[in-house]
Amino acid sequence: MTAPESSNKTSITVAAVQAAAPLFDRAAALEKAICLITRAHTELGAELIVLPEGFLGGYPKGLDFGITVGSRTPEGRDLFRRYADAAIEVPGEEVTAIGDLTRELGCHAVVGAIERRHGTLYCVALHFGPQGYIGLHRKLMPTAGERYLWGQGDGSTMPVIDTGDVRFGAAICWENYMPLFRASMYAKDVDIWCAPTVDDREVWLSTMRHIALEGRCFVVSAAQFQTRANYPDDVIPVQGNSPETVLIDGGSVIVSPLGEVLVGPLRGAEGILSAELDLDDLNRARFDFDPVGHYARPDIFTLTADETARLA
Repeated sequence: MTAPESSNKTSITVAAVQAAAPLFDRAAALEKAICLITRAHTELGAELIVLPEGFLGGYPKGLDFGITVGSRTPEGRDLFRRYADAAIEVPGEEVTAIGDLTRELGCHAVVGAIERRHGTLYCVALHFGPQGYIGLHRKLMPTAGERYLWGQGDGSTMPVIDTGDVRFGAAICWENYMPLFRASMYAKDVDIWCAPTVDDREVWLSTMRHIALEGRCFVVSAAQFQTRANYPDDVIPVQGNSPETVLIDGGSVIVSPLGEVLVGPLRGAEGILSAELDLDDLNRARFDFDPVGHYARPDIFTLTADETARLA
């Protein structure tokens, strides 16, 4: 891909969208994604907008799909059928619609989604820009119970997108704890690290600050805020059945390349965080540390990443 010509921008406005869509309702999820991206751009001036992990397709927190070791239930299989029906295809209607939107607005977006490919679901981060749909990143390692829902991505979808002014890429949720994945992304000179997630723990903030400081990059983490009210009446999560029960409590945040919190973390509600990033802060931070430059010691350490496409 040829990089767009630089406009010599010295700043860029980014947004982290904290929200969730109704589970198992693909049309409603798309409508809400379009609304949120439009708001972030037109009201806040955001040029790069990040939506949470699994926003399209849903993150079914608190559901067990009838799984115990060595056993599945008919009810769990039917619940998975509903989940698979709500997933999107790439390319497909939802990807086209969001690509048309970012083309019209002239902005970039990273949108968390559940992709249906053949008979397997993948957790993905979709990348969009002024040219429309650019590509995706498939989550390399689903965490814990996610492994019976989603397949593993391969090394062929680990892009860092060059806008001409900055380079951005995405790590989904606990991929942010994979040291070699981080090193691979740093080696591609990522400037803005996008972290779509559902991790609402207090410790997540320390992870985002560490990555910003380690990678000498800006970090934009967008988390879901999800309540029981977003689930169908007949689907009851383990956390409880009251509509006000919080299933995912957000924690979205934007961090500077020296690990300083610029805005957030946001908890307890949906919302959109935005910040104007001073791009000169990238070189200010890299003055005394560059993880793939003068601090890398390539005479001692070598990282090899197999980016061969393995999925049919």
